[in-house]
Amino acid sequence: MTEQISGDTAKRKPAGEKIRCDACPVMCYIADGRSGACDRYANQGGELVRLDPLTILENRIEGGGKVVPFLDNEDDGDPWQGDVLADGETFITAVGAGTTYPDYKPAPFIVSSEIDGVDMITVVTEGIFSYCGVKVKVDTDRHLGPERNLVRVDGEPIGHVTTGEYGSQMLSIGGVHHLTGGGKKEGRVTCAAMLALCNREAVELTIDDGCSVVVQAGQPPIINGILESRMRVGCGSATIGMFASQWSGLVDEVVVVDDHITGVVSEHQAGKVIGWPETGIRINGRKSTPGRYFQVAEPGTGWGGTDLQDPLKILEPFNPKIARPGQSMLMVSTTGEQSAYYELDGDLKPVQRDLPETLTGSVERITENCEPAMCSVLFMGGAGGSLRSGVTENPVRLTRSVKNMLTVITVGGAPCYVWPGGGITVMADVTRMPENAFGYVPTPALVAPIEFTMRRSDYQALGGHMDHVMPIADALKGGLGRQNDHVLGGRTQVAHRPDNPWPSDRQHYGWNREDDAG
Repeated sequence: MTEQISGDTAKRKPAGEKIRCDACPVMCYIADGRSGACDRYANQGGELVRLDPLTILENRIEGGGKVVPFLDNEDDGDPWQGDVLADGETFITAVGAGTTYPDYKPAPFIVSSEIDGVDMITVVTEGIFSYCGVKVKVDTDRHLGPERNLVRVDGEPIGHVTTGEYGSQMLSIGGVHHLTGGGKKEGRVTCAAMLALCNREAVELTIDDGCSVVVQAGQPPIINGILESRMRVGCGSATIGMFASQWSGLVDEVVVVDDHITGVVSEHQAGKVIGWPETGIRINGRKSTPGRYFQVAEPGTGWGGTDLQDPLKILEPFNPKIARPGQSMLMVSTTGEQSAYYELDGDLKPVQRDLPETLTGSVERITENCEPAMCSVLFMGGAGGSLRSGVTENPVRLTRSVKNMLTVITVGGAPCYVWPGGGITVMADVTRMPENAFGYVPTPALVAPIEFTMRRSDYQALGGHMDHVMPIADALKGGLGRQNDHVLGGRTQVAHRPDNPWPSDRQHYGWNREDDAG
């Protein structure tokens, strides 16, 4: 459903004729009643119409964030009457706003508001990002695949495994080389996978010489068909440091099996500090510092992220000068999911016994301290040419304004991290944005919302399009019907997420009254 608001600058043709859409480089000719290749724009009766509704944030949380349509249509059962909250309590996001393409167009919306007595400007646009990617953080103890190996969807390379971080496997998806540097199918598959991930949909990835993993933002991963439940509490050495005192007096030896750093309590500094006696244990691995061993096994999906199903394989024969028959040993993984209790027989070989109740609580404590397994999806993109031209006639001034923290960037109203160095490179958590915030164009590239908020004086100083500034109250009461020669696809009002800073929060983003003096 769309707002039918007329205007002299509208791109209008007689019904039945095709319209040429210039919202992206594809430049589709769209027949009446059909949409373009991106499914974002359509020809309705000779007018170019934006299909997705514009998303507007309200700084209140009634209804728990329920999405409510507000369309100027008499047939709608709950039409929006143009009621708005006070300045600073309503924020127009770029979701559904339209783009600045081609370069000469000002941004679809440049709105003014007054925040704590200070005139503010927010520039709102959907950017077409060929230079963008997705960073995926998979919280799991499992080994997904060797570093630098390709990540694939439908057999096409769309990214690679990157450096693992503490308790997490990291994937880098997309980027311009996969989008445009390979074959057509590679580009299409990469774009589709990125779009699905950014819109919080599940995507199955396969890793060369590694696992199959289903990734969905905010959900636990499914690795080789098994739903993960928790990430590691820490490496084997860290686990020893956290729980050594709780094992003291209950067992003679504890080994925490880990793909990265396996810990041995009797040798570890944490054990030495509390007077833990030697046991004569020997570990088959590369010794780092006392009680810390690297490369005890190959990485995999077994004990502690190794390929082991039998943890005894990391042990060499005990030192007979120190070890004694009946000596006890607990072996446990870094998530507590695997544990086994042993006692040495007369030949000083470990024999598995039932886990004593006195040790059950310590194993459960490891599990309790493991956070839930989770997939995090971060959109990352470089804001370049036409996007900046939609803000100012001199694009480098916007870059400098962002770097000088005079301009705040949000993505769909959500906070983002701006990378240091040249250009404007942003990274944002997709779970903090409105639903279905991303689109695509078949060049291929992602379409992502982005907003620039600054003081009116700063906007004027950087050469902003001052002739296109519209008060937010006027915009919300009808001025949003037609922008950049297309009709908007209605409006959707959503409640602001309470865990996000308000996009124009002067205290959070450092706009204080002292800065405004004079």
